Amino acid sequence: MKAFSISITFLPVLASRVLAQATQPIPSPNGSAPTADLGYVKYQGYTNSTIGINYFQLTIYSYAAPPLGPLRWQKPRAVESNNAYDTSRVYNATQIAPACYPSSPYSTYSDPTVGFSGNPAGFSEDCLILDVLVPTHPVSSRLPVLLMIHGGGYTLGNAQSVPGDGLVNAANGSIIYVSIQYRLGLFGFLGGSQIAQNGALNAGLLDQRAAIEWVQRNIHAFGGDPGRVTIYGGSAGGGSVTYQLIAGGAYDQPPFSAAIPEYPWWQPLLNQSEQDLQFNTALRLSNCSSVSCLRSLSSATLATLNQAVENASYPTAGDAFGVYYFGPVVDGKFVRELPDVAFKRGHFYDVPLLVDHDAYEGYAFSNISQTTQVAETADAQLLFPFAGPAFFSRLYQLYPASTYNSTLFQRQAWFGDFIINCPTYYMATNAVDRNSNSSAVFKLIFAAGNELHAATSAFLLSNVIGFPAANNQTLATIMASYWISFTVTHDPNPLRAANAPFWPSYMSMGAGNVSNGQSVGFDTLSITYTTISPETDPDASAQCDFFGNHGYQVQN
Repeated sequence: MKAFSISITFLPVLASRVLAQATQPIPSPNGSAPTADLGYVKYQGYTNSTIGINYFQLTIYSYAAPPLGPLRWQKPRAVESNNAYDTSRVYNATQIAPACYPSSPYSTYSDPTVGFSGNPAGFSEDCLILDVLVPTHPVSSRLPVLLMIHGGGYTLGNAQSVPGDGLVNAANGSIIYVSIQYRLGLFGFLGGSQIAQNGALNAGLLDQRAAIEWVQRNIHAFGGDPGRVTIYGGSAGGGSVTYQLIAGGAYDQPPFSAAIPEYPWWQPLLNQSEQDLQFNTALRLSNCSSVSCLRSLSSATLATLNQAVENASYPTAGDAFGVYYFGPVVDGKFVRELPDVAFKRGHFYDVPLLVDHDAYEGYAFSNISQTTQVAETADAQLLFPFAGPAFFSRLYQLYPASTYNSTLFQRQAWFGDFIINCPTYYMATNAVDRNSNSSAVFKLIFAAGNELHAATSAFLLSNVIGFPAANNQTLATIMASYWISFTVTHDPNPLRAANAPFWPSYMSMGAGNVSNGQSVGFDTLSITYTTISPETDPDASAQCDFFGNHGYQVQN
């Protein structure tokens, strides 16, 4: 297929200050404010008629009861059972909610409360909210839904950090966009046997599932179709989509119909002893002796403890440079096995799948001051605490120093493969093998924009129309059309822009492996600064086979 050429026009990236300004409520004309009646509560939003979007920012007991005090580290409680609403009134849904309390990995520490994501509303434990963006002129009364789970290493981010305004506007009335928040860091992912016995591990993932199920029950009130919900997220949001795909062993019917795990962050999961070490560090730094004591602390004290545990735990096994110390664990319930194992065994929901990654995924998570292989290996031993000399010998055979111009680029190559690139290969190949419709699997490799982790965001996520942060407007239009088409039809092609090349499914006939006497190629869509064209998946490699064969997320 002939490569598609695009012209490059560089534009400045918008500062977070612009995001904050653009997301302030724009009042509707008197008497025309949009409302949504959910049966148990009524909400009034506001309209931005300039870009054609009705906004509902559900800050009042949004999708689950506030997880405070005794509800910390518990499964979220459905908001309808909370009896918190006065059914005789209409609740305001025009204000941005506080974000969930964040923390930053100590290896790359910066104050997460300063300027992150442009959220102007502060931080709170009462943060289980979602925003709903509805076109003012919908093309039908049952629109497909794109539900965003934000990224940030399971310790950062909020609903405002992944704005869907640009996509809803570009979709011309054909989609609804929902963005959710969930408990982060220590609040959402504190591990340990005491939490397992006296609460729920993976509370943040359970929050996500509660929000998805809330959408199933209530999105009809906003004109959405619960039968056409695509879950979407990048980085830890992509990892979260992965865990929703394998939730509970995937033996029931999923509360979503398709999935987009963008550059999915598959960091190693802490084993039981590492979880208990994490929990005991929290006890030690708080002068507590039990989870009951932790539940009695003030929100502000727990927020400080959240960062303190991160700071005190680096470096240690499971907390290497660039890794986020808090995150999902195998709990035997919601997460029954490691993601790579679940995909190998077919324990994931059979839904259409779109995956991608950027060109240099490992760069932002590698130590620029690390200049020797001795230092590189010492850090890698924290990431692979149960690996021996044979593992590292083979690692450096596959990523020889002679191929790279620095230790930094050697490390970014294998780290990016291990943590993100290879997971896209594992997901796509197993989805082809297991899905009832093997042609409904699509993969993209994005080498445009800045080419680093989350490079696609500037071309897909914008709080204003036109994706002004993208450095190529033609490409932004094409990318948005692929995502909108997949949301509406579960295929990126039918509604793609007129100048957008055809995106082949991952399993296509061509040069590649032989299956049932036919030649099968694992096709990705490759996007560079100047071309868009199919190519055989470069992640179908000895490197990814190496990580996969060695127990991808080593947990002993």
